[in-house]
Amino acid sequence: MEQVDVLAVIGTCAPERRRYAKRLAAMTRRTFVPARRLALAPDPIDEALAVAPWSDAPAGAVIEFPEYTEVTELIGTLAAPDAPTRLTGVVCLVDAAHLRDDLHQDSYTRHPAPPGEHPSMGRHAAHALLAVNQIEYASVIVLVNWATLPTVDLSTVMALVSHLSPRARLRLHRNAIDRWECDTVYTVGQERPGWVGMLNGDYDPHMTDLRVSAFHYENVRPLHPGRLKHLLDERIEAGEFGAVIRSAGFCRFATRPQIIARWDHVGQVISFDSLGRDDDLGDEDDLLALGQDLAFIGIDLDTDALKKALDAAALTDTELAAGARAWVRFPDPFPSWPVVADRTE
Repeated sequence: MEQVDVLAVIGTCAPERRRYAKRLAAMTRRTFVPARRLALAPDPIDEALAVAPWSDAPAGAVIEFPEYTEVTELIGTLAAPDAPTRLTGVVCLVDAAHLRDDLHQDSYTRHPAPPGEHPSMGRHAAHALLAVNQIEYASVIVLVNWATLPTVDLSTVMALVSHLSPRARLRLHRNAIDRWECDTVYTVGQERPGWVGMLNGDYDPHMTDLRVSAFHYENVRPLHPGRLKHLLDERIEAGEFGAVIRSAGFCRFATRPQIIARWDHVGQVISFDSLGRDDDLGDEDDLLALGQDLAFIGIDLDTDALKKALDAAALTDTELAAGARAWVRFPDPFPSWPVVADRTE
C-alpha cells in the first residue's frame, strides 16, 4: 500500500493553529483533518493514523493535532517504517507574546489510559515539557502574535526558539502563508532538539541575541542530591543566574551511583528518570555518561556562576574518597525509581 504524505500541525495556540492548518491544506491541496475530530477519539495519534489513508487528495493530508499532543509519540507513530503514512513535516505554531509564560507554567495534563487498560494506567504530563518538545521536534516553527512585541523583545524570542530548535525553519506568521517547501522526511529516530545537538557537538543556532545563550556542562563526579535540590529550588528557580529556560541531558546521583538518569527541565518543571543500571549494559552498549552531561539554554545567564554552583552540587574530594557505601547515606529528597530496589546495593 502506498504511504500517504502527512503534514502535522501542532502548537498551544488553538485558534491560530486551526486557521493556519486549514490554509496550509488549501494551499498544498491536501485533505484537512481538524484537531476537534481527533480529540473525540481515546488516542488522537492513533486516530490520525487511522484516518490519514482515507485522504482523497493525491498530495496527502494536513492533520491538525490537539493542543498538548506528545510530539515524540506523534513522530514515532506516523513515521514508523510500517505505517501507512509518510511524515514530511511538523509545523509548530508558537505564540511569540506568551512563549516564556507557556514554558514557565507548572500545570499538568492527564493522558487517559489506553483502551482496555485500567484507568489508573493513565499518565500525567507537564504542559511546559509538552510545549518545549513540540518546538524542539518541529521542522517549521511559525511565530504568531509577534507584531505586538517591541523589536528587541522579538529578537530575543526568535533567538530563544532558534536555540531550542536550531534545525527548524523559523517564520513570522503573516496574512499569506509562504510557499511550502518539503525537504524533511521524518524517521522514528530524531535528533532535532537543540540540547541533543549541544551534547553531540553539533549546535549552531541560526538566530542570535545578546540576551540568549547556551552552554554544555560536564562533570564526572556524581551529584549530592540534597545540595542539588537546594540549587534547583532556592537558586536556579529564583533566577539567581538569570532565566534558565531549558536544561536537559544525563546525570548521576551519588545515592544511586550505578544508575544513569535523564535530566529533563523547562521553566518550573524538572524530572529525573532512570535510564538503566550500568551492570545492565551489554558488551556492545556505550555508557551514556560518567557523571553530568548537560545542556543549558537561557536568557541573561551568568554562565560562570551557574557552572560554579553546579560544581558545588557535585561531591567534594572528601565525599568522593569516602566511597559509595557512604554516599548512599546522604539525604536524597528525590522520588525513587522503580529500578532502584535497594539503595544499599
